[in-house]
Amino acid sequence: MTDLLGDPLRVLQRVLLQLPALLVAVTVHEVAHAVVADRLGDPTARRLGRITLNPLPHIDPLGAISLVLAGFGWAKPVPVDARNFSHPVRDMFWVAIAGPIANFLAAFVAVVLYLALRRSGAVPGLVLVALAAVFVLNLALGVFNLIPIPPLDGGHFLPYLLPKAAAGLLRMLESYGMLILLLLVFSGATARIVSPVTDWAAHFMIALARTLV
Repeated sequence: MTDLLGDPLRVLQRVLLQLPALLVAVTVHEVAHAVVADRLGDPTARRLGRITLNPLPHIDPLGAISLVLAGFGWAKPVPVDARNFSHPVRDMFWVAIAGPIANFLAAFVAVVLYLALRRSGAVPGLVLVALAAVFVLNLALGVFNLIPIPPLDGGHFLPYLLPKAAAGLLRMLESYGMLILLLLVFSGATARIVSPVTDWAAHFMIALARTLV
């Protein structure tokens, strides 16, 4: 918000450059959830038109603006009915982890393309900037969603990973997870956790991409 008041043109430029990357990150994340849920037996997302690379069904306008301006945002969650799964707890784990995995794959493809195109020297600088944004946003979104707090994807891992005796803790997290998450985000706690992991993953992906390009 301080940047917006101090230099609105710079913020507008950043939004225009990051918007394509945001659309890619959100779309691949949500489509991955929808595809895996459909493959595991729940057709809910498919019936609602969420298995599509068109970003419009996946974008929450307020969440998108918040992500670009504040670094914290959200998309329209893919509807999943676990009652359609043969193994609800296990299958929800796979549906949940599909989103971050898709983001990591998209980030890796982006950095490979970035390195290859930069070496060729035959593309405009804006293309490289856009690819860099795709890389960073996908990586950040994937890592952020691994935080084990509902409603993030990491929160859906907990029923599969924790013993049945932790049912009370899970109910508490489901009830207050959003409040806990907001407190962590606005206190800066999530940044202190996510940033080092994201930096490590970025260095790893770049090093791996350089072995291929």
